[in-house]
Amino acid sequence: MSEGRLGGQVDYYRARAGEYDDFWFRRGAYELEGPLQAQWFEDAAEAEEAVRRWVPAGAVLELACGTGIWTRVLVQRAARVTAVDASPEMIELNRHRVSGAPVDYVVADVFSWAPPKAAFDAVFMGYWHSHVPDGRLDTFWAWVRSVLRPGGRVMLVDSSPYPPGTPGDPAARAEARTLNDGRRFEVVKRYWDPGDLRAYLAGRGWQTRARTTGHGMVLLAELEALDGGGA
Repeated sequence: MSEGRLGGQVDYYRARAGEYDDFWFRRGAYELEGPLQAQWFEDAAEAEEAVRRWVPAGAVLELACGTGIWTRVLVQRAARVTAVDASPEMIELNRHRVSGAPVDYVVADVFSWAPPKAAFDAVFMGYWHSHVPDGRLDTFWAWVRSVLRPGGRVMLVDSSPYPPGTPGDPAARAEARTLNDGRRFEVVKRYWDPGDLRAYLAGRGWQTRARTTGHGMVLLAELEALDGGGA
């Protein structure tokens, strides 16, 4: 069932490009009530600072780069960023946000894109891993390892499994999403618990430091291959 949602997932993010930032900046339908709004911004700032500290001064691959919320952080240290997204609409907004930065853009489906082996010092994914279907996880993580140079690193930022004020369900594997114009889509969505993520990745040869931010709203994970990684 989740495999059948992948095409609709691409359609959804293409259609959502112009309103995607409302989620991160908590505008409109994404505004939280009471103290949760301030707590979100504290957790968002914590997540951005964690990424800023993690970024290596080398070649970084960003998967599902979106509108550039994370690209703008990566380019502060990375020598070059390769930003991949299946949505040309997202890519265009990203270009505008980080205009002039050392970024190579690729419009492609992550699941079918074939970059050179061992081409990157690090891989980053912001709010992408939770959209990978269970049936593709093993292949996906083998692919991530193949594009990394020896000693390469990975970081992911994603939805917390128990985000206050939001309906995250760790048992879910899909979510219905509605755009501002009323159009509805169904996407793959899995809310990973930090412990479950560590256990899954340990079985695939990754050492993972995973946690949630101070108010529990964002999942952060940093990974290194147990054998040093690389293709």
